[in-house]
Amino acid sequence: MTSTAPQQSILDRPFVLDLFAGPGGLDVAGHELDIPSLGIEWEKSACLTRYAAGLDTIHADVSAIRRDAFESLPPEINVLAGGPPCQTYSVAGHGAGREALEMVKKYIHRLIGDESDEAIDADLKKLTDPRTALVLEPLRYAIQATRSQTRAQRPYDVIVLEQVPTVAPVWERYAEVLTHKGLPDGTKYEVVFDVLATERYGVPQTRSRAVLIARRVGLGQPSLPSPTHRAYESKEWTRRSASAESQVHQPTLDDTGTPEADEKEKDEKPSWRSMGDVLRNSVGTHPGRPTPFLVRSNYGSSGIPGRRGVRTDQQPAATVTGRISRFVVFEHLDENIVREGARFSMNEAGMLQSFPPDYPWSGTAQAQQVGNAVPPAFGMHLLSAALGLPIPDTKTLSKPWQAATEDQRAKLRSHGCGDADACTERCPRPQDQVPPPSSRPRKKALVKQFAPRSLGP
Repeated sequence: MTSTAPQQSILDRPFVLDLFAGPGGLDVAGHELDIPSLGIEWEKSACLTRYAAGLDTIHADVSAIRRDAFESLPPEINVLAGGPPCQTYSVAGHGAGREALEMVKKYIHRLIGDESDEAIDADLKKLTDPRTALVLEPLRYAIQATRSQTRAQRPYDVIVLEQVPTVAPVWERYAEVLTHKGLPDGTKYEVVFDVLATERYGVPQTRSRAVLIARRVGLGQPSLPSPTHRAYESKEWTRRSASAESQVHQPTLDDTGTPEADEKEKDEKPSWRSMGDVLRNSVGTHPGRPTPFLVRSNYGSSGIPGRRGVRTDQQPAATVTGRISRFVVFEHLDENIVREGARFSMNEAGMLQSFPPDYPWSGTAQAQQVGNAVPPAFGMHLLSAALGLPIPDTKTLSKPWQAATEDQRAKLRSHGCGDADACTERCPRPQDQVPPPSSRPRKKALVKQFAPRSLGP
């Protein structure tokens, strides 16, 4: 189901609580939509980026805030959003989360039942990787909101979740519980979920995300965001390239051998955004990359690890992850000369994630911050669909980001860490969430494909 968004939000004053907020992808989306947000993030460098960007932040463990400081959160928050850490579920990870998927789905029903938090926490501590349990936190926050005295036991109106495709079965179980059984206080939601391709929403990379949008019953049936761009199809790209090289001007055939489907799609939507669209021209401190280029990613092509994927500046980037700094860039000077050029800067890597130019990446592990973030353009579409807003204009993200002043940064850090210039005892220690080492070999994950679905009570 796609969006037929009205012109006004379903909420009078939407206010987003962003769990696992990272460097700010969803908060940047909220900023562009004029929606306030508060992010909770445990990783210090990501918080430094957020403070420099002027984003309201709490430097804390999401689980600890829920257990010990939930009543301190602003009671006017009415939208819960989150993208729990994906490493244990990701195809690129060791797979502890995938092995625990069935166990995690059982915990969802235990949370809705009568078991105590203490009993559930005790069992969750037995998981091989503690990050696996974090996918349950959005549900635990939704339940906690109905018990909060500060909120007068008022549930969240809207829930927006996103993760890697391998977490789709968890979102499916979320949907079943939220629509049929409801939260322990009886609150039920209407839910849609699916795996979406971000290049169809103006993000200049191919990246699939499992998303869930839920609205409290009475606020209207939610819908998935309407795609604004065509999907990237490698077969189509190959055909187009071959046609251009041979200079044969014939209709492009689709997989069934007929040109009508391709032509209809072209008429309805513009093509996906390419790396060249985003990086070619100078903007802010970005000098531009006017010379055609090729990119060799750090990933295997067609499932073959030894065959590195190569794309041109006329294609979207491969999925941007923490390995983006390893992508090799070759400048195509002319048909006979190709030379290795400068690799992507963090500013450019952020732009390929649809962050505004000059976003103030700070601290260490900046490539990992970029790769872990929600693409802001995709976030704008998710929030707009969740709140019933019109399709957003993501072109606003092409303008350079205005970083916070030093006074603004100090004030934000005082609120988030307890001190204007340093972390304090209330801030989490990085070693508290580092998973134990694993010597198990990686296994190929099977990603279940979901047809778009809508579930209601």
